[in-house]
Amino acid sequence: MLKGLSIQNFALIDNLKVSFDTGLITITGETGAGKSLLLGALGLLLGKRADPSSVKDSSKKCIIEGSFDVQYYELQSFFEDEDLDYESQTIIRREILPSGKSRAFINDTPVTLQSLSALGDKLIDIHSQHQTLQVASTEFQFEVLDALSATEREIQSYKRGLSLLKRKEKELATLQHNKEQFKKEYDYNFHLLQELQEAKLKEGELEELEETFEQLNNVEEIQEKLSEALAVITAEQLGALEQLNISKLNLAKISGFSSTISALSERMHSVYIELDDISTSLQNELENVEADPELLQKTEDRLNLLNNLLAKHSAATIAELIPIREELQDKVAKTESVSEDIEQLVNEVNEIKSQLDALSLKIHEKRKTALPKLTKELEEILGSLGMVNATFKADLYLKEQYLSNGKDELEFLFSANKGTAYGPLKKVASGGELSRIMLGIKAILSDYAKLPTLIFDEIDTGVSGEIAQKMADLMKRMSKNLQVVSITHLPQIAANGESHFKVYKEDVDNQTTTRLRLLNNEERIREIAEMIDGKNVSDSALVHARSLLHI
Repeated sequence: MLKGLSIQNFALIDNLKVSFDTGLITITGETGAGKSLLLGALGLLLGKRADPSSVKDSSKKCIIEGSFDVQYYELQSFFEDEDLDYESQTIIRREILPSGKSRAFINDTPVTLQSLSALGDKLIDIHSQHQTLQVASTEFQFEVLDALSATEREIQSYKRGLSLLKRKEKELATLQHNKEQFKKEYDYNFHLLQELQEAKLKEGELEELEETFEQLNNVEEIQEKLSEALAVITAEQLGALEQLNISKLNLAKISGFSSTISALSERMHSVYIELDDISTSLQNELENVEADPELLQKTEDRLNLLNNLLAKHSAATIAELIPIREELQDKVAKTESVSEDIEQLVNEVNEIKSQLDALSLKIHEKRKTALPKLTKELEEILGSLGMVNATFKADLYLKEQYLSNGKDELEFLFSANKGTAYGPLKKVASGGELSRIMLGIKAILSDYAKLPTLIFDEIDTGVSGEIAQKMADLMKRMSKNLQVVSITHLPQIAANGESHFKVYKEDVDNQTTTRLRLLNNEERIREIAEMIDGKNVSDSALVHARSLLHI
């Protein structure tokens, strides 16, 4: 609900502040007094593009601010999504700077025009004769029908399911598209994996094989050199071991004469023991070195295999081949499971479709039940507004395809007069008829949904007499459930307002300024009498005005 509006430095408005109450609020004034300026300011507040030329004094900021009571609109989730502080008394502000740039704020937090517009749509609904074509749109007709059929919970569930279905179908299409490519890569990857698995890779094996190969490939030279080394050490008379033994014995005989000689004797003994041990090891090694052509061939073959794998996979060591093997295992496994994944996704898609079908049918049945009620109530309201022969023919068809709000196709046809063919609203209804139809629909909606502040901008043009009173009564009825603002030229509607404001121009310091003020009872009588009789108000007009106001 709009609680207050402040406008500074906008068009002919210098500084205007006004508070609004609940119920029906009427705004009157002469043509050109500035009623359209109020709507223009509200439009800026609700996110419309700013026009720098609308600023009254281009050296100063233009500021438009509105305060709203939003506690009954369930907007907490909107504020959370926009990362805004939620306040039940929310303030929206729009500024146009002297530079021409504009800024927008919600509860003093800067926001984009998109965010401002999204919130504005939930707070104020402006209707004029130029905007009544909305009633002819299928989307709007579904909104009305769904409000009467109480399908909001089912539709929200349907929309969540439809979003999930689209995501799953996209995943399925991607898998199916890639399946052939996976298949082509599979044979090559499987071959590479088989090679690595059959190789039974072990870290450090390459170094061991290279050592074995060098030994087996040079066995004769190794035997020859070992034999020569062993002969030098163990020859009976000239061998190093025998010569060392002689030296050891000689030193042992004189070791008692000096501590230095004793130490040398011990060292000589240690060398003898070490050389003797070396000779034993040389003998053992010589006995173990044997020519083995078969093992040599196997070693060479294994080395060739491993080196080929290293070259093929651009690896330097066996340790680098192991993660390559694991990666190939993953690719092959993924390829082998793609059919299973596709089958699983197909089952998921079918299950979601089954749930959507059930929801769609439930939504369809609720809508089908509510549709006659909607047309009946609308025809009754239009009859009271002078369209006594207006009738609607509405049909609901359950389709195969999944649409944004179910699987229904709605055909909403209208006939204004007896004997005339039914047709779509936008083709067969006049502007005045569309205005009354929109008024009737909003009146019905106000009984079933919490609507934002509703502003009617002279949709009563061309209406008079009893019809005008019926229209005024209808607005009054609607105002029991929501705040209704009517900018009107009809005295019947003006008199029905619980609050009555007048827009007028005033010359101050050789400048024309638009003003807006709340009228008291006497001022209302005079204003309504002028609406009836013109500036030269007659006594009968004053009496008529008092009767309309029940004063």
